This record gives sequence, structure tokens and C-alpha cells, in this order.
Amino acid sequence: MIASSAMSVRRLQIREIVLNSALYLFSQKGYFSTSIPDIVCHSGVSTGSIYHHFADKQDIARALYDRHVTQMEVMFDDIEQQHGQVEVRCREIILALFELTEKEPMVMAYMLRTRHQEFMPDVAPVCSSRPFQHMRDVVLKGMNEGEIRQMDVMVATVCVFGGALEFIQFHLDGILEKPLSECFDELWRHVWASVKA
Repeated sequence: MIASSAMSVRRLQIREIVLNSALYLFSQKGYFSTSIPDIVCHSGVSTGSIYHHFADKQDIARALYDRHVTQMEVMFDDIEQQHGQVEVRCREIILALFELTEKEPMVMAYMLRTRHQEFMPDVAPVCSSRPFQHMRDVVLKGMNEGEIRQMDVMVATVCVFGGALEFIQFHLDGILEKPLSECFDELWRHVWASVKA
């Protein structure tokens, strides 16, 4: 039983090593310019081991996408459980996205910049993914509960989160001269002023 448990842990470790290497390479070179041999070289995991865990490169990309969608969902669910007020939820979501961007820029680059549908045609665009639907749902809740004034829900969602996502792009492009956290207070004042009831 102990040997079986150790093997399961090792399998998970190999899977994570491959995913982390793919994330780095996809972020640096792009999906189409990254090959399985590139992932083998970068990860130190054999070709056979990669194919033991993943069907092909697209399967690796899908696993990465699913991993980070789940990561964001958990993050947003935690915020929802901790905060009842919609204003605070929106504020905390932006703060969490800024923190994730500064700690794991490759994750945000992969999620926001990669054109996933070019190699995973059955995957919804990232702005239709579950975390982004969650963001719209929070805004709709705010309108239903009178915290956010009535307007088109997509317009309201862009007002609340669009500027933050643009700041994330500035950070990823290296054109923001200070940390995202230092931009937050002023951004948030204007964001909430634009939608509050």
C-alpha cells in the first residue's frame, strides 16, 4: 500500500513538472512553436513518461487551462464565502487577480493572452470561462441587490473588471512602472464610482 501511494505521488509530481514546463514554454514561445521534444528537454521528463500522462501536446494545453480555471474558481469561491457585500467581493476579486499576476505572471499570460480556441476549438473563449462568468454573476447580484445601479450587465462587468484586466496586460507587457498593488486604490475608487447605485 505504501509503495502504491508513493507511485501515485510520483505520478502527480511528473504531471506537475510537465505542466509547469509547458506553461513556461507556451508563455515564452507560444503553443505552436513549442514541441513535445522542447517539453522533454525543459522538463527533464522522458518522452515516454509524457505520453503516459498526456495524449499529446493539445492534452497538455487543455490540462493547463483546466488547472488554472479551477485555481481561479477556487479563489473566487473563497472570496464569495468570506464576503457577503458585492462591493467587497468585486474589490477582493481584483486584488486577488493582481496578486496572482505578480506572483505567477506566466499563469495570467497563458490565461489572458493565449488564443486557446486556435488549438482547442471546443474550449470556450477565456471571457466565457467559468471564472469570468462568476465575475458577471457577482455584478448581476450587485444590481439585483441595489449595490450597483441598473445597466446592461456586460457594460457593468466591463466597468468593474475591464480596467483591472487592462492593468494586468500593462504589467505583463512590462510597461507599468510600479507594482499593480500601488495602482489599486486609485483604480478602485474610479471603478466603484462608475457603477455604484
